[in-house]
Amino acid sequence: MGVNSNRVEHIWNPEAPPPAENLETAISVTISAHAMQMPPPEMHKVCMPPARTTAQKLRHRLSEIFFPDDPLHRFKDQTWFRKLVLGLQFFFPIFQWAPHYSLDMLKSDVVSGLTIASLAIPQGISYAKLANLPPIVGLYSSFVPPLIYSVLGSSHHLAVGPVSIASLVMGTMLSETVSYTEEPILYLKLAFTATFFAGLFQASLGFLRLGFIIDFLSKATLVGFMAGAAVIVSLQQLKGLLGIVHFTTKMQLVPVLSSVFHQKNEWSWQTIVMGVGFLVLLLTTRQISMRKPKLFWISAAAPLGSVILSTILVVCLKSHLPGIKTIGHLPKGLNPPSSNMLYFHGTHLALAIKTGLVTGILSLTEGIAVGRTFASLKNYQVDGNKEMMAIGLMNMAGSCSSCYVTTGSFSRSAVNYNAGAKTVVSNIIMASAVLVTLLFLMPLFHYTPNLILAAIIITAVIGLIDYEAAYNLWKVDKLDFLACLCSFLGVLFISVPLGLAIAVGVSVFKILLHVTRPNTAVLGNIPGTQIYQNVGRYREAVRVPSFLVIAVEAPMYFANSTYLQERIIRWIREEEEWLASNNRSNIKCVILDMTAVTAIDTSGIDTISELRKILDKRSLKLVLANPVGSVMEKLHQSNVLESFGLEGLYLTVGEAITDISSSWKAHP
Repeated sequence: MGVNSNRVEHIWNPEAPPPAENLETAISVTISAHAMQMPPPEMHKVCMPPARTTAQKLRHRLSEIFFPDDPLHRFKDQTWFRKLVLGLQFFFPIFQWAPHYSLDMLKSDVVSGLTIASLAIPQGISYAKLANLPPIVGLYSSFVPPLIYSVLGSSHHLAVGPVSIASLVMGTMLSETVSYTEEPILYLKLAFTATFFAGLFQASLGFLRLGFIIDFLSKATLVGFMAGAAVIVSLQQLKGLLGIVHFTTKMQLVPVLSSVFHQKNEWSWQTIVMGVGFLVLLLTTRQISMRKPKLFWISAAAPLGSVILSTILVVCLKSHLPGIKTIGHLPKGLNPPSSNMLYFHGTHLALAIKTGLVTGILSLTEGIAVGRTFASLKNYQVDGNKEMMAIGLMNMAGSCSSCYVTTGSFSRSAVNYNAGAKTVVSNIIMASAVLVTLLFLMPLFHYTPNLILAAIIITAVIGLIDYEAAYNLWKVDKLDFLACLCSFLGVLFISVPLGLAIAVGVSVFKILLHVTRPNTAVLGNIPGTQIYQNVGRYREAVRVPSFLVIAVEAPMYFANSTYLQERIIRWIREEEEWLASNNRSNIKCVILDMTAVTAIDTSGIDTISELRKILDKRSLKLVLANPVGSVMEKLHQSNVLESFGLEGLYLTVGEAITDISSSWKAHP
């Protein structure tokens, strides 16, 4: 289908009476129109897209959905041996960088690996307690997963291990149903099973290339969720900082604060003094490293240094500090196998699956975001789907070796980056340091006080409260800020999982709002050009007499077709009322600019057909301008275009107005 008219004429008429509010613009345009006449535009035919079979269309569409990065392009025109090598490098990135590994790179990785180990060991113990798991599980989780990631991961700087958010969510969701004090074995089984399902879900997303699912956790959602979780986690640590024994297991703001003040008789002044002292020390070292990045090693070494110092103080003064609770006995040795503890049947299987899905999504989102952040700083690419498979497989393997959910930690990855890590060998060095600790140093943690673990957790999670990001959300997008606020308040006052669900719901509502209520605008001509822009945005844009140009800025689907029909009719009514009140000439033609209509379904086609019939009854002409290839194809297949005639379809708005104006002058 196309336009066959060759009648061309400049559409700007300096003698036409301009609207009152555009009088000055019209005068200046009149002068410029006389001073410089633009050549008439050439008429172009609106072409159909190349003919393709249904199978070809389906193949193209699926490739765009699941393979937007075209991962197989590197295999084209290669020998079989080269394809084998590229395949190994694709699935095991270690084969990509290992041949080029050097001694200088090893030196850098050793330094960074030992540095993050000094942070990973105390954090591993602390985060395990946050998940209501035995502290030793946190160290197990800092040994096996980093080794697996070093073979499968594509990020050079991601430091793998337990993280605060996933630990909090797992602890909250499991402890709501199963008591970790009354049924510790069952709780441990559910934790390992949840980790297995988290890994299975993550690996499946990567293998099936469904990573876009995690995009429903928008930045706004995560900012609010992490801030709320950070507040709850920090308040929960008052148990350790104050020395309270009987403390609530709930994770809402009101029960936590109520428990703190109802158990004042259990407060221990020795614990408070030592705990607050170490907390101030850790926060101070964190602030120093933030202001002077070159001193990153201070905040990295501070947690382990605090553990050592607090342990020494407790050992030396234990007769004077009876109220300070310690970790107690931690078993020596490597990770024991836990495949026999996976819980695949019974009444709590649904709980394990649900916990695994939620923690899997959160840890996956954090890990990929952290990996891409540091990859952008060093100008290399991180394959999101490969990262999903790497993180998923490492969690599945971890669940069989006494580990719980792990991912890339932002704090440890930042230390790893600042320490000069070159490759994932830094994770191997860190795991080696954890191995030495598991084999030989576990008895030294017997007298480590719980208060230092609480101080370490507070110092780590306080960085999750991003005030600047929340302020930017408020400035840029109020609906995003609402999602952030809902997530924050939901976590604080309802629960961590429901707070996250509310935030995701608000984000989905925002998507539905944009889909069902797309933007439309009236366009006017920029004088002296063939450009048409929103008259509400550009003051110099002038309405063309007898024409109403409406832009639809979204796909036309069943979800918005009724709205678009009603909104377009309203635009026409408002324009007619304005013209009547200003004694202007009536509308004769309505042009739909479909440049931004990237897709259309049968409901959208019916809307266009219905609009044409409605306007025909009112003696108004409906014209379509610049439909994209897929839209053009569907309009042609539906036979709708036959009712539009020769002057019903144009490549641009300018050509439509020029050609139709010419026909009116030729046949007044």
